Amino acid sequence: MFEVLSVVLPYINGVEMISVAIQDKAGKEVGKYEFESTELANGINRQLLHDVVVMYEANKRIGSSKTKSRGMVVGSTKKLYRQKGTGRARAGASRTPVRRGGGHTFAKTPKDWSYRLPKKAVKLATRMAILSKFEDEQVTLIDELALQAPKTKEVAGVLKALGLSSTSCLLTVEGHDPVVWKSARNIAGVQVSPASDLNAYDVLHQRQMVLTKSALDRLLGRVEE
Repeated sequence: MFEVLSVVLPYINGVEMISVAIQDKAGKEVGKYEFESTELANGINRQLLHDVVVMYEANKRIGSSKTKSRGMVVGSTKKLYRQKGTGRARAGASRTPVRRGGGHTFAKTPKDWSYRLPKKAVKLATRMAILSKFEDEQVTLIDELALQAPKTKEVAGVLKALGLSSTSCLLTVEGHDPVVWKSARNIAGVQVSPASDLNAYDVLHQRQMVLTKSALDRLLGRVEE
C-alpha cells in the first residue's frame, strides 16, 4: 500500500540505533535521521501501555446515565386499595417498581469514571508508545510542514505523496500551529498534535505517525530552549 522507509540499525555498543529517512512534501528522500532508542525509552512495557490506555478510555466515559428510584417518582405513597376482599391481586403504592411508571429498583446515578495514574508513568508510557511506532516501522519523518494559509488540499496532497492517504495517521508538529490544524481537521482519519501534547492513547490509536524533523528534535531533547 505504501513504502516503509523506517529501518532499525544493528546495536552499537549495546544500544539499539534507529535510522529514519527524512522526506520532503513531495515524498522524496532528502536525508537520514539517526538516534539511539534509549533517547525515547529504555524499553517497552506492554502492561504499562495497557494500563495508561485503559485510563484514557475511562476518562472519556461521560457517566451521566440516571434513572429515578421509587422515591423520585411523582405519585402518592398510599396503598391503592385494601389488602383483602376485592378479589384482585395485592397492590401497594403506584410508585412501586413492578408498576408501569414506577421507580427503578436499583436506580442509576451519575458516576465519575475518571482516575489518574502517576505523572511519571503516563509520561513514560507516551515515550514507549512513540518508540513502539518506530520499532513497528509506522513512522514517517518529513523535513518541514510550513503552510502560508489554511488549505486542506495542500495537506491532503502531502499525505498522498507520502503514501498515507488511505490510512489513519497522527500528524505531529513541533508546537501549536493553527494553520496546520485548520488544514487537516476535515481530513478523515487525520489528527494533528504538537509534540508537547502527545499521549500514549493518541499515538497508539492512529495507524501511522507523521513527524516533522523539528518535532522529533523536541521529543529527543535536541532543541535548545
